[in-house]
Amino acid sequence: MRASVLRSPWLRIALILVVAAAVAAAIWWRGPSWSAVSDAFTVVRWRWVFAAIGLNLLSVVARAFAWRTVIEQAVPPPRPGYRLVFAAFSVGLFANAVLPGRIGELARVAVLNRRMRARRGLWATLVGTVFAHRVFDLVPVLALIVYVLLTAKIPQWAVTSLAVVAVVGVALLVFAFASAKDPNRSPLDGLGAARRLVTMARHGLGVMKTPLAAAEAVLFQVAGWMCQLLAVWAAMRAFHIHQGLPAAGLVLVLMNVATIFPLWPGNVGLLQAAVALPLFQYGVSYARGFAFGIGLQAIEASVGVGFGLLFLAREGLSFAMLKRMPDAAQAEVPEEEDDASDRSSGEPERGLVGGRRR
Repeated sequence: MRASVLRSPWLRIALILVVAAAVAAAIWWRGPSWSAVSDAFTVVRWRWVFAAIGLNLLSVVARAFAWRTVIEQAVPPPRPGYRLVFAAFSVGLFANAVLPGRIGELARVAVLNRRMRARRGLWATLVGTVFAHRVFDLVPVLALIVYVLLTAKIPQWAVTSLAVVAVVGVALLVFAFASAKDPNRSPLDGLGAARRLVTMARHGLGVMKTPLAAAEAVLFQVAGWMCQLLAVWAAMRAFHIHQGLPAAGLVLVLMNVATIFPLWPGNVGLLQAAVALPLFQYGVSYARGFAFGIGLQAIEASVGVGFGLLFLAREGLSFAMLKRMPDAAQAEVPEEEDDASDRSSGEPERGLVGGRRR
């Protein structure tokens, strides 16, 4: 009885609302001068805002190429084209921006799963490619952390956070390379949720066995992060913050640290504080830094939300469907006879959230 109560979605929603309300109250009463925040928006240089949006779009394009490279190594032919991968990636960005948790990672898998011909273990393998794609993020992230530590003015509390992220990142990289195997499917039936996650990850990590493909994916991820770094720098110039790339790198790293565990959509408020506090080290007032954090989050979300809504409508999906993403325990591996019956009935598409229809 107690376990079922703890798993109740209503209880989780209530806890999130309580935490979000507490953070909102703290920001409102102990936060910046809201008149100064408002004034910061009156002098925004919009050409730099548009430049930042364009750079963010280039970042999404590059990161979608990286994910497609991973998919090509993990999924047997026929494989999805870049347009479909970009559409799925955009839907995932939209879901991550507007929903708590990392729903977007499963949303992008769902878009691909419903458009590709049904085959054994496809859902599990695609989940694994998302994990592998995130692992390749660690290479530019670790390089950025080193760059920031060597060049930026870092508050002491941030040094601890960056050290923890770096240690965890190195551990995940080691785990990924040690766990990678060729994409020969292994059954998921009878496994617990934790073992399912590990098995799915190993399915998608097949790209690690192909050095050239892995290098290609890493290069696309590095290009994506470079574009994102330049986007932060351009956004800083839009708000008259002229502190150079080291400060932009510090902002980018801490912004991502603040959203590792999204307790509510975008961790709004927490992210702005994480951006404004380190900029205070550079002589930027807390109010201007907070306003910049609001603008930066809007710029970051604009591409994902805009293209995500476009492709969500194109795929014939609704916002309500994004809330019904399965967890690892629900990812199913269809039986061979199910695949055969689907092909004979002429119904290649599956449901949004798994291998079998609901």
